Amino acid sequence: MNLSYRIAWLGFRAVYATYFRWRVFNPERVPRTGPVILAANHASFIDPPLVGSGLTRDINYLARESLFRFPVVGAILRSWNAVPVDRDGGGAKGLKIILGRLLAGGGIILFPEGTRTKDGNLQPARSGIGLTVIKSAAPVVPVRVFGTFAAYGRNHKFPRPKKVAVKYGVPMNFEKLRAEAKVCSKARLKEIYQEVADEIMAAIAKLEPHED
Repeated sequence: MNLSYRIAWLGFRAVYATYFRWRVFNPERVPRTGPVILAANHASFIDPPLVGSGLTRDINYLARESLFRFPVVGAILRSWNAVPVDRDGGGAKGLKIILGRLLAGGGIILFPEGTRTKDGNLQPARSGIGLTVIKSAAPVVPVRVFGTFAAYGRNHKFPRPKKVAVKYGVPMNFEKLRAEAKVCSKARLKEIYQEVADEIMAAIAKLEPHED
């Protein structure tokens, strides 16, 4: 961790421990080094730092490209390993940067649902994460956050002192589908992307808020 990232990491951990009384389950399942995709459900703006703060390694985050236009904000985001993406979180440029971070041995947080839930329930996965997974060689760790919708969901103007938790699942590998993707038709390739996304979302849904 660089100095800026570590200061933010310590700050977020303090807030989660005191204001949100957080709990962290199975962080040891996340590889300490090397590329990894952390695939989490998305209920609140506080989800990304929650997922990252539960780990002792630094992680890359996605941030809207427009935020990088402000010099100070952009500099801070870059020091926090933020990856600039367009408003929808996709695009060839964003994908190239994400794959570059993974190729360099970094970890990155992605949200299969694509956007925050409107009612606190899990949403269907979009195929975008499947494309990223297939084009990389990184293992995927399903992650589930709990309580963040009640603490700071779409309808809340300010975070509330509700208990939150984050749980890391067992790493998933997609060697067979990656191998098939290299030789299959374009139609099948689209199916593979969605299949991967659905498998990841199913793994997230199985995670429960307690130690295994």
